[in-house]
Parts: sequence; C-alpha cells; structure tokens
Amino acid sequence: MNQSIAHLGPPGTYAEQAAVFYLNWLAKNKGIEANLCPYPSIAQSLQAVAQSNAQLAVVPVENSIEGSVTMTLDSLWQLETLRIQMALVMPIAHALISCAPSLDNIKTVSSHPQALAQCQRWLEKYLPSVQLIPTNSTTEPLQRLEHDKTAAVISSSRAAQLYNLPILARGINDYPENCTRFLVVSQTEVDTAYRIASASASHTSLAFSMPANTPGSLVKPLQIFAELDINLSKIQSRPTKRSLGEYLFFIDLEADSTEPKMQSALAELSTHAEVLKIFGSYNVLPANAL
Repeated sequence: MNQSIAHLGPPGTYAEQAAVFYLNWLAKNKGIEANLCPYPSIAQSLQAVAQSNAQLAVVPVENSIEGSVTMTLDSLWQLETLRIQMALVMPIAHALISCAPSLDNIKTVSSHPQALAQCQRWLEKYLPSVQLIPTNSTTEPLQRLEHDKTAAVISSSRAAQLYNLPILARGINDYPENCTRFLVVSQTEVDTAYRIASASASHTSLAFSMPANTPGSLVKPLQIFAELDINLSKIQSRPTKRSLGEYLFFIDLEADSTEPKMQSALAELSTHAEVLKIFGSYNVLPANAL
C-alpha cells in the first residue's frame, strides 16, 4: 500500500523538495512507495496526518536566518497525536523569478513571509520601492506570473524549471549559508519503517507550559538539564493564546528520551510543568545525504 506524504504546496516548494529527498530514501532503503500530497498551508499538512488523511508530513521548523517557523510549533502543540520521526537540513537558495524584461519593470514581489525576510537586504538594495506581497508558499504566486509583466516571485530555481519561468536573479538570500530544518512527522511515536536505523537518537523535542508566571519559574526546569549535563540546542517561547503574558516553551535537547538521565530529567520536569508534551526523539541529517 502506498503511503502519502503531506507538504506545503503547490508543487515546487522547498518543503516538497525536502519531501522528495525523504520519499526517495523510503523507496531505496525501506521499499516503501509514497505519493506527495500538497496542502495550502503548513498547518493543513500537519492536520492531514493528525486526521489520518496522510501517513507523514514534511514541514519546515527552523531557518538559519529567520528562526522558528511558528505555525509548525503551534500545530505540534495543538495536535496531540503528532510525533517527530526525523529532521532534515536542506540548503535554501532563493531566486527572483519574473517575466519582466528587467528589474526596473518590477512593481511587486510575492513570496512566503519567510522567503521575503530572508532576502530583505537584497530587496532593499535592488528593489527598494516595490510592494512586497506575502503568500502561503513560495510557489503559489508563480501560477499567475505569466499574466503580469510587472510582478516577480521569490522561489527556487527548481520551481522556475517546473513552471517554465525565467529567472532574473539567483542567490538573492542575504546570507549564502541559508538553510532550513524540516521535520518528518507521523502519528506513531516510534515507527522503524520511517526512521534511520540507529542505536540512539541525537535530539529530543518537547514543549511545556508553566502553572504560574512567577520569578524563577523557568530557571528551575532549565536547571534540571544543566545539572544532568544535557545540552539545549534551542529554546523558543510561544504565547499560550489564553492570556497576554502567558507562554509555552519549546526545547530541543541533544539527547535521546530513552536514556536514563533523560528519563530522570523528564520525570522531574513534569513536576514543574503545567502541561508537558514530548514530540519525539530523532536524528538530524543533511537532506542531500539521504
């Protein structure tokens, strides 16, 4: 039976490209055939897995320039059954795609807000007076580009090929080492069919809320990991959406949740947290190494 992999669409997005790397790895190493299923938003991609309309989703969670993808974090917290199986790191190289004869003719530039932000300095230098239009994905506005010779889109060279559109400028992201970390998410906590065979996972992701916003309330949970020599690779706060000033805390740890010291840390953390959610332990790999 074919598996389905949900991702942000339309076709040609960076999420689809990451999903293709993972799809090829599944076929080569696990003998699992899979179909790609584009969705209009990251949240809908994850909802498809939570509702069993797709077996997997590949979604962006963090960019090296713009930081966390908050829609992914919020969805992981809200959708109870989702578990991370793997993380893929993929280089991101943006191109300016347009049917305009030159940069001087461009009046609007559309793309996903993350892509617009990742090219902010380039846009200020070369297109300082254009209107920036945020869209659901880097490929959504490509479908309208041929009909407007004053419009441009920030997307990938791969997307330009797929839609047979010209590229006016390449490598326009502000930092050349731009990369995005994608998560492979399913409903199953540990499913060896979807994971790299390994004795242990390199990272664990979790989130927790605090019962009260009091002095030192966050210090105590963080000290647990420091005292057990467990390194935090990331910490991010997000509003609880219940009341102004209330936050959730998302943490990535460099340890496997099955290790004895992590088991001890999680047990102690649960005594301090109002709600604790563990999203899974997994390995982080370069996407092009799959």
